[in-house]
Amino acid sequence: MIKYILKRILMMIPVILGISFILFSIMSFTPGDPARLILGEDARVEDVQAKREELGLNDNFFIRYGRYVVDAVRGDFGKSYRTNIPVFDEIFSRFPTTVKLALLGVALSTLIGVPIGIISAVKQYTIIDGISLVSALLLASMPGFFVGMLLIMLFSLKLDLLPATGIETWKHYIMPAFSIAAVTMATLIRMTRSTMLEEIRQDYVRTAKAKGASGRRVIFKHALRNALLPVVTVIGINIGIQIAGTIMIEAVFAIPGLGTLMINSIRMKDTPVVMASILFVALIAGLVNLAVDIIYTFIDPRVKSQYVMLKR
Repeated sequence: MIKYILKRILMMIPVILGISFILFSIMSFTPGDPARLILGEDARVEDVQAKREELGLNDNFFIRYGRYVVDAVRGDFGKSYRTNIPVFDEIFSRFPTTVKLALLGVALSTLIGVPIGIISAVKQYTIIDGISLVSALLLASMPGFFVGMLLIMLFSLKLDLLPATGIETWKHYIMPAFSIAAVTMATLIRMTRSTMLEEIRQDYVRTAKAKGASGRRVIFKHALRNALLPVVTVIGINIGIQIAGTIMIEAVFAIPGLGTLMINSIRMKDTPVVMASILFVALIAGLVNLAVDIIYTFIDPRVKSQYVMLKR
């Protein structure tokens, strides 16, 4: 298992390098001069050229990228062009808010989506099953930011029950968390339903029923455990997706998180902040996927036995 974990961590290195190269290329070749954006449109040409020289923007593309990679390996991701503050100081000051929103979204989608999917499978072809499938279809059809705007119109403007912007109290988290969770919730409902239907038709389920096991025991002790593997995959993948997905949600609800920082940095072509932010999210997504693979071994002993066989 340890060898497998180390192998997966080493495999993340070329992925991170590939992402960094693509990002650096996009930020380098898109229109806009960071020096001009920093100094303002009224700055003299001499001052702009001096600033470009100071930032190393006059060097060759590959030289600049190589210098960035070397500095990053040393732990130096540079300073923000806008604020002149080390980029990770800005990221870590905003990241807790983004993580809270993402984890709340994952928790909400899991606590609602999985039970509804189980009930829908057990009550197949009933009114409950039909309502859950229609609800899942509607949620899957609407992007998170659109759900957020609908929630603002209903609960903030019309009913005046929840605050529309900010993140000061627990009430501020309700609508953003549901907006983030909506699409994942729909996916979990359909995924749980399909995997549960597949499992409850297996021979071992019929055997357990024939031996007199109660319906609840058959569902939760036998079928659900085997049906959880693809569901855990979806949940794990969506943790990274939802961290990235908070970008639009934070913009809708005016939340000062990592997403807002990334949007402002892209507009100002603040390359160090954009690079560090996206690489940081990519690293977290890779570590989450690794954690999901490890959790597999506790859910399904067959997966753990594969690692033991490889070790032998």
